[in-house]
Amino acid sequence: MIHLPDLITDLALILGAAAVTTLIFKKLKQPLVLGYIVAGLLVGPHVSLLPTVNDVENVKTWSEIGVIFLLFSLGLEFSFKKLIKVGGSASVTAIVEVGVMLLLGYFAGQLLGWSRMDSIFLGGILSISSTTIIIRAFEELGVKRQKFAGLVFGILVVEDLVAIVLLVLLSTLAVSQQFAGMEMVFSVVKLVFFLVAWFVAGIFFLPTLLKLTHKLVNEETLLVMSIGLCLLMVVLASQAGFSPALGAFIMGSILAETTQAEKIEHLVTPVKELFGAVFFVSVGMLIDPAMLVRYGGPVALITVITIVGKLFSSTAGALISGQPLKSSVQTGMSLAQIGEFSFIIATLGLTLKVTSDFLYPVAVAVSAITTFTTPYLIRYAEPFYNKLMQWLPKRWTDALERYSSAAQTISVVSDWQLVLRSYFTNIVVFSVIIIAITLLSFYYVLPWAIEQTEGNLGLILTAGATLLLVLPFLWALAVRRLSSEAAGNMWKQQKFRGPLLLLYISRIALGVFLVGFLLDRFFSTPVALVVTAVIIVLLLLFSGRIQAFYGRIEARFLTNFNEREASNKAAVLAPWDAHLAEITMQADSPGLGLTLEELALRERYGINIALIRRGDLLLTAPGKWERLYPGDLLTVIGTDEQLEKFSRHIEPDAPHTLAGEDEDEVELRQFLVKKVSPFVGKNIREAGLREQTKGIVLGIERSGVRMLNPESTTLLEEGDIVWIAGNSKKLQSFLKQNHEVK
Repeated sequence: MIHLPDLITDLALILGAAAVTTLIFKKLKQPLVLGYIVAGLLVGPHVSLLPTVNDVENVKTWSEIGVIFLLFSLGLEFSFKKLIKVGGSASVTAIVEVGVMLLLGYFAGQLLGWSRMDSIFLGGILSISSTTIIIRAFEELGVKRQKFAGLVFGILVVEDLVAIVLLVLLSTLAVSQQFAGMEMVFSVVKLVFFLVAWFVAGIFFLPTLLKLTHKLVNEETLLVMSIGLCLLMVVLASQAGFSPALGAFIMGSILAETTQAEKIEHLVTPVKELFGAVFFVSVGMLIDPAMLVRYGGPVALITVITIVGKLFSSTAGALISGQPLKSSVQTGMSLAQIGEFSFIIATLGLTLKVTSDFLYPVAVAVSAITTFTTPYLIRYAEPFYNKLMQWLPKRWTDALERYSSAAQTISVVSDWQLVLRSYFTNIVVFSVIIIAITLLSFYYVLPWAIEQTEGNLGLILTAGATLLLVLPFLWALAVRRLSSEAAGNMWKQQKFRGPLLLLYISRIALGVFLVGFLLDRFFSTPVALVVTAVIIVLLLLFSGRIQAFYGRIEARFLTNFNEREASNKAAVLAPWDAHLAEITMQADSPGLGLTLEELALRERYGINIALIRRGDLLLTAPGKWERLYPGDLLTVIGTDEQLEKFSRHIEPDAPHTLAGEDEDEVELRQFLVKKVSPFVGKNIREAGLREQTKGIVLGIERSGVRMLNPESTTLLEEGDIVWIAGNSKKLQSFLKQNHEVK
């Protein structure tokens, strides 16, 4: 008889059981992820109803691959640009949630009579939500494209970054039994350094690589390249001491900025689904019914604390960050579980031998239970919000709406803020690039060069090549003018000249320090000081040529960075609960040939059409006389419910898709009508908002009262918050001219 490896037998058992349970759960209209967990319980070592998996370690390896591909796919859908859009809200919410859950977990452990270290690790276990479980639940429930989902994804990414710092903190705390502040600070700096370095290098090289190989790449080759790049970044992240899942997310986010993002996502989906299924089955295999019975009381208590604590802390964090109540409630009810990072933290405690043996199975049990509850919490989040609106006093809901609107209102940014922002960004980015090139050259290129040459030739050549590589970035760091318009305005005022000179001198000093840091890697300190002085002189003498070369580098980076935007036009934006979506007019869609006035889409569905793409023709803010034809791609603005209703009317069998950002076409902005504004006392038509922005006014908020789709005769008053969808460049110019720009 031919010997069959255990892995093949185990996979047959796992996937067979998963297929049967998911069919049953699909028939019962229940989330499939729950079916996978039940399948894992049935084929796991703790239940004898079915044959048991033989090689558990191999299955764990496959499940880790599943986590990698789930995070890679998340990165493809949720790029760094989207993270930046929700970065402030996501960061505030994540920090509030993690802080509250750390405290609740610690006090819960103390209440149960556990040791101090068990309680501390329990807090860490409860503080991080499960990215993989939420992604799968969002996909199955069809809410991944709703407004709150973007915020949830941002929170999950921030939580993963916080978890890395938390692992370092718990490790040092377990070993030294004291708080290690410097180690935590170092881990944060290290994390920021690698994120900036990976993102800049990835955006500079990968889109160019894909363009150069475009004619040679078919679907098979593109799939292999994408997975190869993903796993390469996973290896780099692991070697740097970070989570493999973080590396996968970073590579996905980088590829998300290329024109191939949608195609890669489509190709990777089957692979993700396969390994993701194995992951969730492996979670079910960890459930031990006997352990649940033995520690039933603690598991029940910790489960309640997890669900209730995360629900309220996440909701509160989102509200504090300025999110509307509805999005905050949906966010809180989506994050009420623990998952893969919790297992890692629990395993760390066992490895360091500072926690009790029961902590890991308790964490697994709580994770399994909250995995079951997560889809139901997400599904009933909106009904719960509706009930909450009925229960809360009106003055509370009005106050929350005013706070949310105020948090999202565009405010004037001073020249000083613009200068400081540009200086800080410039210093961080170029310092990271210079240090990264130096370290790579010293640790990897120099040893190879010394082996290939005799004497000090390899050392001199490596140092010279490294200096040539960093010279453009050194010029950009220390010499290049930043925010020239804002800095010019400030220079006219005597009181700002001293601070501006201090900032400029600090850039030069940092540049000198980095040159010294580079040369000190290769030469003795006296030689490094002499060569540093020579380099500064050369930098000033050849500034023009270096500037031209750097300009080409920057142009290539910006082209790659904005490449996807040039081909995928639109954005996820949010006036109140509205955002943009793309919907295609089919050959059998109702209303073909009729004008927008005849269709009365605003009156019937509450939506607005911001853009019509007809082949190569782009119609921004189309007029009421414009007709719709088969194949027209409409960029539509509305709430989740309005878009879903309109989508079913136009495309019965095709769900709408969110659009990607495009600064050259349609954008949604809001501004505050101030006392000195030229619009005060004028109606919308007299203000010329449509003509100047090539757009439409979607809403006005006045003293907490919202007016959607206002008539053109509506008068504008001081304090009005006006929402406009229009041509991005014209809109930006319009706001600047009227001193309303953010």
